[in-house]
Amino acid sequence: MIDKDISFWESVIFVDESKFNIFGSNGRISVWRKPNEELNPKNLLPTVKHGGGSIMVCGCFAASGMGNLVSLKIIWTNISILKENLKISAQKLGIQNTFKLYQGNDLKHTALNVLLRLLYNCPKVIETPQYSPHLNTIEYVWHKLEKRTRKHDISSEKQRKAVLTEEWNKIEHSYTKK
Repeated sequence: MIDKDISFWESVIFVDESKFNIFGSNGRISVWRKPNEELNPKNLLPTVKHGGGSIMVCGCFAASGMGNLVSLKIIWTNISILKENLKISAQKLGIQNTFKLYQGNDLKHTALNVLLRLLYNCPKVIETPQYSPHLNTIEYVWHKLEKRTRKHDISSEKQRKAVLTEEWNKIEHSYTKK
């Protein structure tokens, strides 16, 4: 699958979902300090347990640019995302009649009802090898988006959504073309 030519990949829409905490990170952060300075007030950062809540989003992109970023308020339902946003994103990206969909092998992507929706609404779905997260390049986009949004002073869910959307729309075409 990786050995396809550039024209093949130019019509692929990569789609995935990601969770963003309102405050803090999902993991542990390590910081190096000089001896006896670890508890110095200037070296301490405030924290919020469990990130202060989180926001789930679903987004897509293609070589031609960024598709829509959708905030997920309820448990992720692939059907509604496909129905409402995939075709709109494909039109926005200029590949509505020829696009190929690339999504991971997560169980919610391979459920029968999702596969049926794809069968009737997507020109082509790319079959992915089991347990191959590194093939879905949108993971790199999520990392870039996380880094960009951390530069903002965010104190609420509403702000987090606004900043995510703003930074998502600022991702350069040169980045998606890679």
